[in-house]
Amino acid sequence: MKKLFFVFILLISFLNSSELKVATSKNVGELNPHLYSPNEMFAQNMVYEGFVSYSQDNQIIPSLATSWEISEDGLVYTFYLRKGVKFSNGEDFNANAVKLNFDAIFANKQRHISFALVRAFDYLEVVNDYEVKLHLKHIYEPTLRELSLIRPFRFIAPSAMIDNNTKDGIKAPIGTGKWKFVDTKLGVYDKFVKNENYWGEKAKIDSIVCKIIPDPSSKVIALKTKEIDYIYTDGEISLEDFINLQKSDYQTLISKPLSTILIAQNTAKYPTNDINVRKAINMAINKDEISKYVFYGTRPKADFFYDDNVPNGKIDRSTYEYNPKKAKQLLLDNGWEFKNGFLEKDGKRLDVVISYIGINAEQKAISEVLQANLKEIGINLILQANESTIFYKRHRNGEFELIFNATWGAPYEPEIFMASMVAPAHADYMAQIGLKQKPLIDENIEKLSKTMNKDEKSKLAKEILTILHDEAVYIPIVYHTNICVASPKLKGVKTSILKYEIPFDDIEIKE
Repeated sequence: MKKLFFVFILLISFLNSSELKVATSKNVGELNPHLYSPNEMFAQNMVYEGFVSYSQDNQIIPSLATSWEISEDGLVYTFYLRKGVKFSNGEDFNANAVKLNFDAIFANKQRHISFALVRAFDYLEVVNDYEVKLHLKHIYEPTLRELSLIRPFRFIAPSAMIDNNTKDGIKAPIGTGKWKFVDTKLGVYDKFVKNENYWGEKAKIDSIVCKIIPDPSSKVIALKTKEIDYIYTDGEISLEDFINLQKSDYQTLISKPLSTILIAQNTAKYPTNDINVRKAINMAINKDEISKYVFYGTRPKADFFYDDNVPNGKIDRSTYEYNPKKAKQLLLDNGWEFKNGFLEKDGKRLDVVISYIGINAEQKAISEVLQANLKEIGINLILQANESTIFYKRHRNGEFELIFNATWGAPYEPEIFMASMVAPAHADYMAQIGLKQKPLIDENIEKLSKTMNKDEKSKLAKEILTILHDEAVYIPIVYHTNICVASPKLKGVKTSILKYEIPFDDIEIKE
């Protein structure tokens, strides 16, 4: 009788369990919290937590630290850890776990050097089991925001490290977050279940299965045949399909602008080392056309490095308005002459190469529009498709003339993203290196990171952005948004202000 009752309880539990089926393009990786690609950020965010989180109303809020104090000189951050927290395997979270994680992160310091907090960090002091002090070499005002990032300052169970380290991999992805990573099959699926040890409000659904469906059209078919329930973030399906789904019973959402899709122009490499060429390219691009025909109106055109909503992102400058006639005249006035349909100077045709990721359909489509736009003013734009590792290598070594780039969105902007500009880890450093004002830019970025004064912070950020705008280092294209498509049976579906977060927490499956 007892056995029958037990089986009955298990059956009821199974029937009442809820599973969300999500379409993704690739597996989430081993989910090392302290490393980058191929670890998928949305999944790292599901499994791991840090001292603090970043809220949907742009506030730093408690997570594994219930509170914190900042010393008067801004060099010491004291964190009071949440008591009673356990990792998903039942292991205790405490100051020892924090110390081991920080040791692991800084054993691989060079991998994280683009983060200003990594460069500012001095040492971590354990006061007692539930109190730690983070000591800095110098003031770094965005410290709390950087600690809220998905990586690398998140905590894994010490027992899941390999010899107290994570730089060469982990034994298992064991965190304190709302979800446990429990199963994976390469090219087929990844599965997460609700973390019953979670210290806070638990998720409303029991499990999430990420079904690996690389082809965008196949994702739409899977949605319509109810193989999946949910699609989130850009690039997962075509925007044409998204527009068609807007006319159906499916829930479709577009987020607010999250970041800026940019093209960086190399100021140290011919011919984009010429400011007149850079300005002419800016004025020759029809961004309205790109917004309408490439992005079906889901992403508004971008005239500046940042959307006006980014703190200290608005500058007192005019846009580079679309004006091919003016762009052409600027080049003619600076010694370029037409020969065989293209501009030449000193026997060299005005050829410019744009580098993009070959499998990225959006970058390819934008490049093709640019190619047509620039041909109108006599510039021969050469499209260079790259495998992704080669593409990012070009970012680091400066082997580009034009290259696709993007800002990082909240909570990185503007200080954390700008701080990355002073290290040759991204295209920004290399794009700016030819400017005579580069030392001033870097000096102002360092000041920006250190000042606690809001007025000085605003002044410095705007000075940096004004130089970059006046020198036409970047071509803002559109403001990035995320899209979401969900089955009618889901409730609590929403978008996030964070570019790399998928907001699963409030989703429920209707009866």
